Amino acid sequence: MILYTSLAVSLAITWALWRFVRPLLFPTMLDNVPGPKSDSWITGSLLQIIGNNAWGFHKEIGQTYGGIVRIKGILGRNDLYVSDAKALHHILIKDQYVYEETDDFIESNKIIFGKGIFTSLGEEHRRQRKMLNPVFSIAHMKEMVPIFYGVARKVHQTLLGKTYNGPQEVDIADWMTRLALELIGQSGLGYSFDALTEDAVRHPPSQGPKIALMQMSILPYLTRIGTPRFRRFVVDCLPFKEIQDLKGVLDVLHKTSEEILESKRKAIAEGDEAVAAQIGRGKDIISILLKANIHASEAERLSEEELLGQVTSLTFAATDTTSGALSRTFDLLAHHKDVQAKLREEIVTARKENGGEDLGYEQLVSLPYLDAICRETLRLYAPISQLRRVARSDIILPLGSPIKGLDGKDISEIPIPSGTTIHMSILNSNRNSELWGDDADQWKPERWLNALPNALVNARIPGVYSHLLTFLGGGRSCIGFKFSQLEMKVVLALLLENLEFSPSDKNVFWSMTGISTPNTNPDSNTPTLPLLIKRIDQD
Repeated sequence: MILYTSLAVSLAITWALWRFVRPLLFPTMLDNVPGPKSDSWITGSLLQIIGNNAWGFHKEIGQTYGGIVRIKGILGRNDLYVSDAKALHHILIKDQYVYEETDDFIESNKIIFGKGIFTSLGEEHRRQRKMLNPVFSIAHMKEMVPIFYGVARKVHQTLLGKTYNGPQEVDIADWMTRLALELIGQSGLGYSFDALTEDAVRHPPSQGPKIALMQMSILPYLTRIGTPRFRRFVVDCLPFKEIQDLKGVLDVLHKTSEEILESKRKAIAEGDEAVAAQIGRGKDIISILLKANIHASEAERLSEEELLGQVTSLTFAATDTTSGALSRTFDLLAHHKDVQAKLREEIVTARKENGGEDLGYEQLVSLPYLDAICRETLRLYAPISQLRRVARSDIILPLGSPIKGLDGKDISEIPIPSGTTIHMSILNSNRNSELWGDDADQWKPERWLNALPNALVNARIPGVYSHLLTFLGGGRSCIGFKFSQLEMKVVLALLLENLEFSPSDKNVFWSMTGISTPNTNPDSNTPTLPLLIKRIDQD
């Protein structure tokens, strides 16, 4: 006992010396970068930037310190919080193979998704992405439009049916989650998850800040302890409802993914007729991927484990982000009736010009106001507010806008030590008033109908979409961003034509943690967005 006590004391003293004396003896440039005082000596500022109500903290440090901010991480380590465009270009594009996903991101996603595109690094990631790129092409997107309409029409008919006797309150977040899951199910996997009738299974709660903090701190170490069977036993014993809920969802997800792969592989072996008889008629992402994989070279071919990983990854990733973006859009339109009416007029006019038929791909993408509303919502309210990278080696990070160090000297580049965590602020990049103007914090779809500010164009934001960081950029940008935009436009075009959306009498709080979600209770992690709907022909 005395030995253990002495060891614990020694470790505590060693840690204290490293924590407080090291910056004095071995300061780095990071120590000279201004930043906020940490909230805790254990968790640093992490709970301030990943908390449910972290919006104010992100805005404050962006306005106070600019595009490069030093924040404290676990046990006082120096992290960088970045929204500077030039620095982001180096992180995401020029030096992307130095700034990789963090260990906790990789390990947690291995548990959730298996060996898919989210859990691969370097050459392995490039190979998987090369196999997936063709199925997200424009040509393939055009073929998916009828599937999108078929799924969205089920929700439209159900919601319309609710309004026969007058306006009704509905939970749009729940319906958009079910809709997004069925959209990726039919168009992505050739599988139906939900008949989209009135009876519903509630969506599982989103990730809370405590779970997120655990993933960022101890998860990479826990995954290296014992065998998978032992780790599963430990998870089964944990008395946390959030973890048990997530475990149940993942068990179903993996079992369903295995069934989908087996069904697709069997249909392909039986021939084109069997493939065409399935949901998606063989045009779904996984069917196309399986066929391409059969003809790929040995070096490029995906393993069975990697194929399974793509199914789970696509299902999970395409549901919450799209449903969150759609929910936010309907919420904004409910509070901006003039914008809603103008958009409805554009949609109705376009359908009339199309002979009353559903709008095809070319028509949907050419509607200027619909496009402006989607872009503005994804700018101001990106579903994910920040993402992280870690420097895998020492490197110099150039800055587009120099900052003033704590020593009073200008800093135009920062030496980044290996192991430094970088927090990329999607929120502050998309809301930078120096680039977007003084109204950067306001939702104004009309800004996209005019020429964008020269400062924004010249900044060269390293995003794959509209000078925005919403879908990131570089080799790890969102591979399905065109898929997501098309889904949003089909759903909005169909539901808004003869349904009007209004706010309910309930207060709605948008939680930032992980993927932004609405709630009526600030302490809840269960997405809920009550809105009133009524038929357009009702008084």
